[in-house]
Amino acid sequence: MTRDVLISISGLHTDLIHEPDMDPNEPIEIVTPASYYEKDDKHYIFYDELLEGFHGVIRNKIKITGSESLEIQKSGLSNAHMIFEKDKKNLTYYDTPYGQMLIGVNTRLMEVNITDANIKIRVDYELDVNHEPLADCSIRMNIFARKNSEVFDA
Repeated sequence: MTRDVLISISGLHTDLIHEPDMDPNEPIEIVTPASYYEKDDKHYIFYDELLEGFHGVIRNKIKITGSESLEIQKSGLSNAHMIFEKDKKNLTYYDTPYGQMLIGVNTRLMEVNITDANIKIRVDYELDVNHEPLADCSIRMNIFARKNSEVFDA
């Protein structure tokens, strides 16, 4: 795969506590340019994220270690180091412009498919904040060369 890639990320979380004005099943999806490289059988993807209403960016680093581990590290306006490992719960502090939270990520399912053309990832997990269950979540990622037109083949 080339260094210049696109990353398509779609996420869905079903709140365990429903807000009356929000659709708990509305997916969020972004497609953004990213950089990719592989080193020592680990795959790295870097991309920047803008937060609406804030100046500055969140720099994201995704590290994939086979099908055993996925790490998402955020720095900038928000800071976190989330680790996804199947059938394991990992804790991290998540710093946001609104304050800090203790986040628990209990990974239930993790599928990673790596080919020469793309990397496809599916992660289903339970999210808790300050040890209180918050949502059941699902993330889908598709990383592929920018010249590849199969953007939504997830």
